[in-house]
Amino acid sequence: MNTNKRFSILFPKQDNVTYKQLSETTCHDLGLDILCRELSLDKREQNIIMNIISNMTSDADTAFFRQKVFADILRLPELRKQLTDLFDRIEYIRTFNSGSMETDEKTGFWLLMHRLDELSGYIKCVELMRECLSNADIKSEGLIAFRSYLDMLYDEARFQAMKKDIAELKEKTSVIQSVTLGVNVNSSFEAVSLGLVSVNSKPFKKSNIVSNFADAISEKDKIRDSTDWDGDMHYHHVDKENSKSAAKFIENISGMLTIAKTPLMDGRIRSTIVQNINNDDSAGATFYLDKVLNKMLGSVIRKLRNVLTEYADIAIVDISNVIPEFMYYIKFAEFIEKLKGKGFSVCEAQISEKADVSMDARELYNLRLALSLESSGELVCNDLGFDREHNLYILTGANRGGKTTITQAVGLLFVLAQGGISVPASSFAYKPVDCIYTHFPADEDKTLDLGRLGEECVRFKEIYSEATGESLVLLNETFSTTSFEEGFYIAKDSVRALMKKGVRTIYNTHMHKLASDIGELNSESSSFKAASLVVKSDDGKRSFKVEIAPPEGLSYAKDIAEKYGVTYEMLTADK
Repeated sequence: MNTNKRFSILFPKQDNVTYKQLSETTCHDLGLDILCRELSLDKREQNIIMNIISNMTSDADTAFFRQKVFADILRLPELRKQLTDLFDRIEYIRTFNSGSMETDEKTGFWLLMHRLDELSGYIKCVELMRECLSNADIKSEGLIAFRSYLDMLYDEARFQAMKKDIAELKEKTSVIQSVTLGVNVNSSFEAVSLGLVSVNSKPFKKSNIVSNFADAISEKDKIRDSTDWDGDMHYHHVDKENSKSAAKFIENISGMLTIAKTPLMDGRIRSTIVQNINNDDSAGATFYLDKVLNKMLGSVIRKLRNVLTEYADIAIVDISNVIPEFMYYIKFAEFIEKLKGKGFSVCEAQISEKADVSMDARELYNLRLALSLESSGELVCNDLGFDREHNLYILTGANRGGKTTITQAVGLLFVLAQGGISVPASSFAYKPVDCIYTHFPADEDKTLDLGRLGEECVRFKEIYSEATGESLVLLNETFSTTSFEEGFYIAKDSVRALMKKGVRTIYNTHMHKLASDIGELNSESSSFKAASLVVKSDDGKRSFKVEIAPPEGLSYAKDIAEKYGVTYEMLTADK
């Protein structure tokens, strides 16, 4: 099996599809940052979700592929729970691993043992993942392919050889119960070097037959005149109260080895003990011990290292790469379930089969707005569509009437649908966009050099240059920071250019005259037409409902005056 090509349940066409990343500004304008924080409290998970959801392609097959995977994840809560538990387990193994393997000199035996247990844990997780996917009623092409991938991985000779090799290595290394150390001392009876004499299959035990080490060194006839080991397996225990410098050194080493011998011990604890034993000159002793042990167990160490090197990419890299993609689907599934629990309607998006219809949304609403509401009863839903006769909307209406809300809602529909996620509407048919571009009011500190109008012109030119006939452009009060005459002139030319390129556009503006001139604009375009979209007001009250109609004629100046409290009535009202 070719394991070099990364498996994905999000990107089925890795070679033949072009992706475009939404800008940070567009993500903020659409409220994707707020949505990601709603999905997860973990900053790392938020970043993963943002990177996925903002990576867009107009390829309809990719959107359909994701949509079906999400449908499985949403429909099977038990599978979500099983996978989440497995991923937590894998994350625990990853978090407490021993780090990457290095050269023979730097890689110690105990480190390799820990890596062996780590890899064993990954293998078990692969087996459990395969089992839970086999038992689940999955229907999507993506999950079925991933299940087949796991089956192939599990059944292939390399995976079975890995399991066998690891089992044999664990069996061989598990018999090590003790080590025999040789300590050289100077004339002051201070330890100057440490050597490994043997590795044993039995633990040392205290015996009443022999005296402890402190007593033994006081008797000359028990001091050996040779460094050769005579096979004596008796353990000379050192009582703490009688220990001197050499005895203390051995006691410290003994405690250190107890921890180092535990393969699953937290590496941070082990490294602290290895690097410093009571701040004496024995720092690094376990590194030296590892080096000697490597020499004595040369064949086992080499075999262990080769196994880890050969198989780590199969069990760790390939499977771990898919975990963030599963997390993306699972987090959204949990979110959609909560949304539905509050009474909000969602639907599965459909690719539009009509050649001239690029969007047909029924009862759409702004998902970001829904997050701030307790129930669906507070929402106002709308119908809206894009086709050749309505490819660019000039949206007008009273201030605070919901123009920005509906503009943002349309962008969110496309982002979610193309990410495979259920969308906030009763029905949604669409043709995917290759990217979304937003032009919302900029912060003051971004306009200091060019001024507001200059900054708006530069940004719009960049957007227009990048946008294609498959893009979606959302303009919010663009060119409204200057005088009406200047703004109107620039806005009208911009609309004409967008119509010529055929870009799906919503232009939210207070320039009612721009909407009134739609007949003139349409007379210049033979392919794509513009339409006036109005946020209705009932007897002066905001309804938050939109409809295709001529502008209502509410003046831009009146709305701005009301917004900042400078109408005659507001200025002269009793305080």
